[in-house]
Amino acid sequence: MQDLTSKELELISGVLTVEGLACKKARAYSKTLTDQDLAECFTKIANEHEKRYNALLEIIGG
Repeated sequence: MQDLTSKELELISGVLTVEGLACKKARAYSKTLTDQDLAECFTKIANEHEKRYNALLEIIGG
């Protein structure tokens, strides 16, 4: 784990929350859409949020 300040950890924690929620919402929307192209778009959006979420977890050693 990198040596992070308490402020940096606090900021990363906030971003983790946002990325996690965005991922969950995009996945939920993708499952409710009847337009297949739009559903795939939301799946891709969810995947990108998930990648950022996981990258942030690695930074804090999670």
